[in-house]
Amino acid sequence: MNAVFAKIALLPTGWASNVYLQWNDKGILTSVAVNKTHPSNTPSVELLLPGMPNLHSHAFQRAMAGLTEYRSSVDDSFWSWRTLMYAFAQKLNPDLLKAVASQLYLEMLKAGYTSTCEFHYIHHDQNGRPYAPVEALSSCLIEAAEQVGIGLTLLPVMYEYSGFGQTPPHAGQARFINSPDWILSLLDRLAKQFPEHEGLRYGVAPHSLRAVCEPTLRELLENLTHWNPLAPIHIHIAEQTKEVEDCLAHYGQRPVEWLLNHFDVNKRWCLVHATHMTQQETIAVANSGAVVGICPSTEANLGDGIFNGPEYLKANGTWGIGSDSHITVDVAEELRLYEYSQRLARRQRNILASDSQHSVGHYLYTHALAGGAQASARPITGLAPGQRADALSLNVSHPDLIGKGGHQILDSFVFSRHGGALIDSVLVAGQWRVQNGFHAQEIAILQAYQRAMTTLLA
Repeated sequence: MNAVFAKIALLPTGWASNVYLQWNDKGILTSVAVNKTHPSNTPSVELLLPGMPNLHSHAFQRAMAGLTEYRSSVDDSFWSWRTLMYAFAQKLNPDLLKAVASQLYLEMLKAGYTSTCEFHYIHHDQNGRPYAPVEALSSCLIEAAEQVGIGLTLLPVMYEYSGFGQTPPHAGQARFINSPDWILSLLDRLAKQFPEHEGLRYGVAPHSLRAVCEPTLRELLENLTHWNPLAPIHIHIAEQTKEVEDCLAHYGQRPVEWLLNHFDVNKRWCLVHATHMTQQETIAVANSGAVVGICPSTEANLGDGIFNGPEYLKANGTWGIGSDSHITVDVAEELRLYEYSQRLARRQRNILASDSQHSVGHYLYTHALAGGAQASARPITGLAPGQRADALSLNVSHPDLIGKGGHQILDSFVFSRHGGALIDSVLVAGQWRVQNGFHAQEIAILQAYQRAMTTLLA
């Protein structure tokens, strides 16, 4: 049945009671009515939240979790981690990547993500030769998302160089290297095989300013706009201080500053990390309408630094969250770490809230939802007509939710965790993909992942 009744639901207008939601056969909400009587033939839930988009994912890195937490030198950093990541990436093939991605996407669903943006940069075989077909690694990600039932925005990555000044790529990057023409050809092939729909979108991701040069970046974006003028553009930027220093040495400008001065950065863009920005850059990004992709667990794990949340909040900047390297996959933890990083940096409490919304949990959840939806370029902004029926049913019997109402629900969801899952069931495009904490294909997906890990760690 294409309907559900929720005793309490979070709508774009706020909390509502006795909500009756209906959707069509494509999983798009057609009606959201409040203060209704529960129809006897309609399934019901106690508490419904809109599903959260994950705006930044490198699926293969899920298989690395826990493998780099040892000190190889006294100055371990992002850059030494990257060397290990490149070595691990050499081991993957399409079958292994699909098994890892399927496990990850299932974990995302159970953690509250009903959609993900895949920043996909492993394109070729271990020697840098194209697969036959060339879209083999991209296709397996789409197939994994379809198998699990999660929404997907696929972002093939353009990668040319190993550093600023068109430094030639090294052997560890051979699987990534391509050109604007190659990316657009890939998109054409994928769109024919897997046409876009409400659950699938395509965009591009120039990896970073150090990995592309201005002429080819301009060519890529012009070609993409001709291909689809609404397609999203994601880029890593200003993640590390060394990246900022190298950009200053090469261009004479900071990464965000240079990008804003040379390209029309607008609502199509997602600036991933943007950790190290000046106040002027922070205000300019907020004014551009672009989304900043904040990935607190990965940024902490890699020692990136702390995003300037309060200044970006004052500028009314748009942002969302991503699990990036998937050290952890948990909506609440990303939101919690974002707020906690601000508290640690400023030695204050309850920093990320607004004059109109004093609840930190409510601010974090609703703003991450809006920014993630924009970055995904898909209709997933919440429980409203015209949007996908993506939602989370919470277990109101969980000790952390007993007796909670209004803003206390999201404050408890984000900041209170005492064993056991708060998310009971997950609805994606009108289908209950997770019910009572279980996915129908969970066992088969786990078995495939176990076989893949045995191979990868051999």
